[in-house]
Amino acid sequence: MMLNRVIKKFGLQTQSMNEVEDSHSSTVYKCTLTKGYTAFLKIPYTKLKFQRELEAYEILKGRVSVPELLDYWPGDEECPGAFLLSQLEGGPLTLESSPSAAFQVGVLQAEMHSIKPPADKVLNGIQNEFPNWSDFVEKQFYSFAEDVKDVLDPKLYGQAIEKFENMKHQLPSPDGPSFVHMDFRPANIIVDGDKVSGMIDFESVRFGSTEMDFTKLYRDFLRFDSALYKSYKDGYNTIRPLIDLDIVLPFYQFTDAFNSIGWCKRRGIEKNALFLEENLVRLKGFLQ
Repeated sequence: MMLNRVIKKFGLQTQSMNEVEDSHSSTVYKCTLTKGYTAFLKIPYTKLKFQRELEAYEILKGRVSVPELLDYWPGDEECPGAFLLSQLEGGPLTLESSPSAAFQVGVLQAEMHSIKPPADKVLNGIQNEFPNWSDFVEKQFYSFAEDVKDVLDPKLYGQAIEKFENMKHQLPSPDGPSFVHMDFRPANIIVDGDKVSGMIDFESVRFGSTEMDFTKLYRDFLRFDSALYKSYKDGYNTIRPLIDLDIVLPFYQFTDAFNSIGWCKRRGIEKNALFLEENLVRLKGFLQ
């Protein structure tokens, strides 16, 4: 079994291992080691995702709060690779989190967005999509469209394509090039009481426009409470100016719902039935 091989590679003495639930693509285990220390074992979905995550730890270390990379194994033919990561104190961000925590989430994201592509380093995993940002967004959308086509009825599908083509022309100039997380959502933001401990999960990161990076945080957190939303914006603006989210959010919320339907088709409709249903409802809301 792959897990046993990885444990052996790292020479771990474990007391207990539990699979982490909310990890959508990689396999993550929370390990209690024999000395009582907690660490996380992560096996990314693909080699490319492994490479991206590895480069992200190198780029972010000392600049943004992330787990410590304790060890890694580049894998072989059967395994894409694995990471051993320290634990950030606390648990995922929730709607019960305080305005002070929301402020720090803004600071955290803005610190990450302040990071530019390194001039002195060749990256093999993290692509710089910024110079052709609109092509990147379009390519992503139409790549998922192949899968969405099999799920939506033809009339709805046609409306979605038309809406995408109309909306994309109304976007402002992209904001960047910035380090963007691409999956910046509450499950990937760790909070300890009033304090934000840091963020996790870097297998989708790119250099690109910040405009795409607010969608999931807004979807799962910011839109529910105007006080939290205001604190978040205040925090972000202490580091760098926040773009006008009212202009870009509708477009990215719509494409997020559409792309998520395609993602569910790729990863298994039955396994992701609930997430699929949520996104179908959201997409229909945009097409009303």
